[in-house]
Amino acid sequence: MGQALSQAELLSTISTVRKNKKVVFTNGCFDILHVGHVRYLQQARQLGDILVVALNSDDSVKRLKGPQRPIQNEKDREEILSSLSCVDYVTIFSEETPLRLITQLQPDVLVKGGDWPVNTIVGFEVVQANGGEVYSLPFVEGRSTTQIIKKSQQ
Repeated sequence: MGQALSQAELLSTISTVRKNKKVVFTNGCFDILHVGHVRYLQQARQLGDILVVALNSDDSVKRLKGPQRPIQNEKDREEILSSLSCVDYVTIFSEETPLRLITQLQPDVLVKGGDWPVNTIVGFEVVQANGGEVYSLPFVEGRSTTQIIKKSQQ
């Protein structure tokens, strides 16, 4: 089971536990957790030893997805993600992108879902310049929060 940490706590913790371990970083809204998210997070975790998930804050989700989102508040989304065995750490960010956090954390691996080409993933330059790897993992067709919301409104 993962831990929910502030960004300062995360950076401090990672600096002490990362010795000879590969840190994998991803980020997203994870508004309504679904099988696509779970498969994606499990695949991300297999790319290293520690999986860090940066979670968009409620305000950030509203800016990205519109005024009706998020469906679940950031604390609930954080707790749900932290309960997954494949997730080691969850932290909330409120900026438009997690670039500052990626720059500070210097993960060994950066991942996003397959709808993101590698060269458009925020922070890919930082990670590659540090000798790290960047992956766009396969997207699970037909599985999305937007589709779940639409189906629930029918």
